[in-house]
Amino acid sequence: MNWGVYEAILTGVNKFSTEFGRLWLSIVFIFRFLVYALTATRVWGDDQKDFVCNTRQPGCTNVCFDHYFPVSHVRLWALQLILVTCPSLLVVMHVAYRENRERKQREKLGKDCKKLYKNIAKKRGGLWWTYLISLLFKAAIDSVFIYVFHRLYENFSLPPLVKCSIDPCPNIVDCYISRPSEKNIFTLFMVITTAICILLNLVEVFYLVGKKTKEALRHSKYQFYEFLVRIRIVRLELGFEFEF
Repeated sequence: MNWGVYEAILTGVNKFSTEFGRLWLSIVFIFRFLVYALTATRVWGDDQKDFVCNTRQPGCTNVCFDHYFPVSHVRLWALQLILVTCPSLLVVMHVAYRENRERKQREKLGKDCKKLYKNIAKKRGGLWWTYLISLLFKAAIDSVFIYVFHRLYENFSLPPLVKCSIDPCPNIVDCYISRPSEKNIFTLFMVITTAICILLNLVEVFYLVGKKTKEALRHSKYQFYEFLVRIRIVRLELGFEFEF
């Protein structure tokens, strides 16, 4: 996994994030990326090798392992971490699009021309929607993966002993999972950090929507008072008194 690419993505997104977004990035990078890189392959590296069944029937151990481990935890987490960072690229790409428009504007009309955007990185207009959609996508992706893990591995836990009776096993055989307690602790840690990230995404969504609503109400109130002032000016010009 190329950590330089992810570091560049996280650094770029961090410039345009709110306080909640920066906290989300810190949790993703420290408690998910680094923990995954340093421990996941070591904890699950012996999955198939140390999955032992009390039978010598050829093929039985393989089919039982495939049944209880349809998808590797490590590969699922890798896919999850890649997908959950992709929506952040939307924000970076949108800012790059704005910068490109500004550059073309300057090339066409000169350096002293009027800017298209007061602040390219400020979350206004389309960039606000892009940022909001990226948050919803990140929360949705993490939620889907939590559901997938729960469906594949009930209650996110692995029992030390499983009983398998799948063909070509001759009968019900006992199979033993390697280091189930360690794997369960690691799985629980990853699930909790994922849930925290989902919560932060939703909190940031409410923060952005609430801030936008507050600004809209303030603007409406200002327009209302401006309207009343204009009415008073008109009435004074016509010789009428008008108070409000």
